[in-house]
Amino acid sequence: MSNITSIIKLIRNIMRKDEGLEGDTQRISQMVWMLFMKIFADKEEEWKISRKTYKSPIPEKLKWQN
Repeated sequence: MSNITSIIKLIRNIMRKDEGLEGDTQRISQMVWMLFMKIFADKEEEWKISRKTYKSPIPEKLKWQN
């Protein structure tokens, strides 16, 4: 658990340097979206293997890998 805490603190410190984000509320929101996109990308890899007809709802240019 402390590893997750230190990673979040590291990300938050990096995001504090971004002039486009103001306050922890925006930073937390952005972090949640990043985590969602990463988890979804990992699940998609799984689905591509297990479901032959799987088609991603996310446009290619917006995927985590890109």
